[in-house]
Amino acid sequence: MNKKLNLASKQGFTLVELLLVIGIIATLAVVVFVALDPAKRFADARDAKRTSDVETILSAVHQFVIDNKGGFPVDFSTEDVMIGISSTECAINTPRCNLSSSACVDLSVLSKYLKTVPFDPQTGSEATTQYAISKDANGLVTVKACAAEGGDISVSR
Repeated sequence: MNKKLNLASKQGFTLVELLLVIGIIATLAVVVFVALDPAKRFADARDAKRTSDVETILSAVHQFVIDNKGGFPVDFSTEDVMIGISSTECAINTPRCNLSSSACVDLSVLSKYLKTVPFDPQTGSEATTQYAISKDANGLVTVKACAAEGGDISVSR
């Protein structure tokens, strides 16, 4: 009789208790997932790469200008022009760039300063990098990322 009594007093968790714990864990997981917002983190990482690429391109152009006593690698216009190695269609229309030019600016002449021409981590390629470059009348060169996700990314020097 004593043996039966000991078995009856050893109870496990009830179904309600198990469901309650699973519900609490699921709620905490959703809160953590929303707080971390992985899509925003990935977009921020891509924008950081774009910022680095824009600065790298501008530094390479600047070094070229210094080494060539004020001469620019190509004839930049005052309009934004896509950087790339393609002579085919480079016209794009994004919120940050409205490029109607049909040819890309080939910066392969900067191979001494750039190991490779950088391109956008999401939508770019070597042919159309999704980076634009322009020079104003005073010689101020501006490089911008056309596919930036968080805001305008541009550097001028």
